[in-house]
Amino acid sequence: MLNQVHEHIVKELGESSRTDTIFVLTAILFNLIVLAINSGVSTAAAEEDGSTATYDIILAIFIVMTILLNIVAVAALMLGRRTRQTLIQGLVAMYQDNEVDKYYDPSLMSNYGLRYILFGGVIATLAITAIAVPLIIRFTEAG
Repeated sequence: MLNQVHEHIVKELGESSRTDTIFVLTAILFNLIVLAINSGVSTAAAEEDGSTATYDIILAIFIVMTILLNIVAVAALMLGRRTRQTLIQGLVAMYQDNEVDKYYDPSLMSNYGLRYILFGGVIATLAITAIAVPLIIRFTEAG
């Protein structure tokens, strides 16, 4: 029975990692695509002689969507971090009960935490870039 519990926890850790990877990649790709789209929209708006309301609305919609998607991605990463931490604590307790905990380096716990912080930093940096660059293009070339 202990072996089955161990396999289940390890399987859940794998699923958690895959889910985290999907959220990170989705956020990164989305931010890069929005950066390209909004930069194009901002450039077109800055070159327009007449009304730019349509461009500004499109830009605003993509900015709101960027903020929302990145909030969801970071929240999912925080949940993934808590899930991983709980699962690993269960593994460590199991290892301690069976006196094999010397094979699991406790520093891995802090390394996992740091990894999640770094992923969140990458997502936030790209989100800020995807919002700031088009706004700079839009309002510095406009006038």
